Amino acid sequence: IPPAEIQQVSRLLTRLPLADLPAQEPSISPCNQPASRQTPRLSNIRENEKPRSLPSSPSSRPHTRKKLDSYLDEASGFTDLCKPWPEMIRLALQLQGRFRHLSLHCGGIVIVPDDLRRYVPVEVAAKGVPVIQWEKDQTEDAGLVKIDLLGNRSLAVIRDALAAIAEHTGRHIDYATWDPLTDPKTQQLIQQGETIGCFYIESPATRLLLKKLWTGMPADRRARADVFEYLVIVSSLIRPAANRFIQEFVRRAHGGAYRPLHSLVEDVLVETHGIMVYQEDVAKVAMGLAGFSVEDGDQLRKILSKKHKQRRLRDYQRQFVDGARARGVDARTIERVWAMTMSFTGYSFCKPHSASYAQVSFKSAYLRAHYPGEFMAAVISNQGGFYSTFAYLSEARRMGLTVLSPDINASGWAYEGEGTTIRMGLMQIKGIVRGFIDRLLEERSRHGPFQSFHDFLSRLNPEPAQTRLLVLAGCFDAIAGEVTRPGLLWRVYAEHPTCGISSPRSVAQHATPLLPSVRLLPIPNEYDTERLIQHEIDLFGFPLRCHPLTLYARHLQGLQITPATEMPMHIGRRIMMVGWLITEKAASTKHGEPMEFITLEDTTGLYDATLFPEIFQRYGPLLTNERPLLLEGLVEEDFTATTLTVQHMQVIG
Repeated sequence: IPPAEIQQVSRLLTRLPLADLPAQEPSISPCNQPASRQTPRLSNIRENEKPRSLPSSPSSRPHTRKKLDSYLDEASGFTDLCKPWPEMIRLALQLQGRFRHLSLHCGGIVIVPDDLRRYVPVEVAAKGVPVIQWEKDQTEDAGLVKIDLLGNRSLAVIRDALAAIAEHTGRHIDYATWDPLTDPKTQQLIQQGETIGCFYIESPATRLLLKKLWTGMPADRRARADVFEYLVIVSSLIRPAANRFIQEFVRRAHGGAYRPLHSLVEDVLVETHGIMVYQEDVAKVAMGLAGFSVEDGDQLRKILSKKHKQRRLRDYQRQFVDGARARGVDARTIERVWAMTMSFTGYSFCKPHSASYAQVSFKSAYLRAHYPGEFMAAVISNQGGFYSTFAYLSEARRMGLTVLSPDINASGWAYEGEGTTIRMGLMQIKGIVRGFIDRLLEERSRHGPFQSFHDFLSRLNPEPAQTRLLVLAGCFDAIAGEVTRPGLLWRVYAEHPTCGISSPRSVAQHATPLLPSVRLLPIPNEYDTERLIQHEIDLFGFPLRCHPLTLYARHLQGLQITPATEMPMHIGRRIMMVGWLITEKAASTKHGEPMEFITLEDTTGLYDATLFPEIFQRYGPLLTNERPLLLEGLVEEDFTATTLTVQHMQVIG
């Protein structure tokens, strides 16, 4: 029997927001379905009876029962809901954590030397793969070899970019032997935080940290610093529970004085300026400060990285405290070191993991620096980055790239980049069928480019609905001559008068006795710009010929709007900015109050903004990426990085 996958138990989780508005609805994984989505089913409430304006809490963030109970009691938006919704929300709390169904562990594989059934019961899952009947913890407790076999979409990005580079330039880069770590242009790009599209270092938090780390570093220290080594540290330091140590790390990296945690571990954390960064640091500090054995130190590291850590963590805390006291460590230092240790709970990296990630990050950054067109096209085509396609195309334009519309003879299924241009792939057109495009590309490969719209129709005999999408996307503009897009649609309708697409009357009635075969087709004017933009939004999900903010220019007339590129000139001042929401990150204060970090873009660039708890409570429900936002706030600087602390916000339009 081949290696088998591992089962896991899916539970009901309570998530907010509860509204079914697309702009506010959290992503739902197959393993953990929100209890709030199950409750209406149990209560026979139809989808169209669900309220359309429920209040929002931190976006897509799971809450504990205690926090959610408190939120429901305090949030004003929940006090005026009509029945039965207040009760339904509270019922959702009672469902939280209960079993829902069995599913497959993501990437977990069990391997044994012979027949797997000799070691563990095996069944065949619905998709036909063998799966063991134990979950992951039971598997490990039984001593079986469990491997997490995970994919990394960024490797596909690099693969596709390297293939395009070889095709366009003749340069063949071997991934295994390629070493870009000392490339000056790549190092500069990383130091400036210009890393959108680059694996693991493109998030707003990481880009901001890179800017803070390198921009404010004294020249002498910067000259001695190893960019790759610092990137390894940053890759591990960016984790949810480590926020309070990041600022201190930056200060120390800039040369700020600090006292080691204790003389017993003074040499352990030299490379990270006295901050525990890697999982190994947990074990090393526990061994040096509290006398842990190698085995106990490693067990503490493992427990901190797993979910059910409370089962044994208290025992290790007691051992840590007692051991440190026995070595003469004072209570305040013990408390401080244990607090730093607890920052590794749930999510952290060992150094080899961070180093391997940093290798991929560096190679991504090299491609962005030297082959921007090929790289950004690969990022968009693989659909696995941190941002939306619209955000990546906007970044491409800021990089100086030209974004070309889809073309029937130049476009493939995926995006294609060469040098300083990116050609939109036919994959971007909503409603287009992959099988039809494959047939189109095969015909084009075998018999050459399409010479005219008539040539396309005669060679492919396509479905009219698919042809219509290509016409409206502008795919035939280069070969249509003087025929407009509406004119091309008339020809489609003439060939298929009953195609079911709001057809005009059949033109066959225009035949005359003298010229029975002539079809008199109208010659309509081209769509106006507003209609063309609307078609782009409908087909691509965003306008291609302009930035969406330009469509709201009349709403901004008379307002003193500060562009993103000028924000650093207004440090300490209250300004007004406009932007399209690109991404948001939920966070909490040290007291557990919800807040939000958001990234927006205007026509000049990206900028970051912060909604602290009171402001987030008031304006959080307005966050949307379907319309622009108007923000007022205070520009603040932190280690040379500027952000907008939001004081007021409204949706435009």
